[in-house]
Amino acid sequence: MIDLSSPKVMGIINVTPDSFFSGSRKIDMDAILQTTEKMLEEGATFLDIGGYSSRPGATDISVEEEISRVIDPIKTIIDRFPEANISIDTFRSEVARKAVETGASMVNDISAGHLDESMLSTVADMGVPYIAMHMRGTPQNMKELTKYDDLLHEVVKYFSSVLHDCNRLGIRDVIIDPGFGFAKTAEQSFDLLNKLDHFHHLDRPVLVGISRKSMIYRTLNSTAEEALNGTTVLNTVALLKGAQILRVHDVKEAVEAIKLVNELS
Repeated sequence: MIDLSSPKVMGIINVTPDSFFSGSRKIDMDAILQTTEKMLEEGATFLDIGGYSSRPGATDISVEEEISRVIDPIKTIIDRFPEANISIDTFRSEVARKAVETGASMVNDISAGHLDESMLSTVADMGVPYIAMHMRGTPQNMKELTKYDDLLHEVVKYFSSVLHDCNRLGIRDVIIDPGFGFAKTAEQSFDLLNKLDHFHHLDRPVLVGISRKSMIYRTLNSTAEEALNGTTVLNTVALLKGAQILRVHDVKEAVEAIKLVNELS
């Protein structure tokens, strides 16, 4: 129901104490609501709520803990901002189901169903859009799994298989995310960004999530807190190569990038 002919912005709200970017950690409900209001006012089309930190080496938590982190924020946001389109950022089918039952309308899965064999059937049963990301392993070991014979070929093949499974189960609205930084070095992530237009052969919307990531701040010898300018630069590159959704910590700057790039067409 959302037109992606003009790119849209997904705002990140992490209800975790250990996300890599300190500015995205929102534990207090007042802070969550203030961030939600600000992102919606600045033009976010989606809000991505996550209760499990997927940064490299992040601490694993139980399903119960993840559910306890995300359900109240989703319910409170929906009660206050019923127009909000909430995505649940999880690789666990039980969390996804609980979140959608509470009011989320999309599932964002960093593992594309590979870490929970029930995820795809659960998404199919709920009939919601699905974001499938490429990664290898888990957040705890993905940094050790960056060896590829042909990165682009292997990632495209991965998505072809995922899309086949989704189609077989009746999941029609699938968005693909190349997974920048997930089981990829900075050099590999830049290579994928440079070749982003190749993913359009899969005939699915492409989401780019590079906001304040280490591929930016380590290249610039800075920090995640100082990576907004670099994020905007790479988001602009992604837009020029056909990205349809930008997943970001900073909504205003992403919306402005979209408006300016749209003037080129």
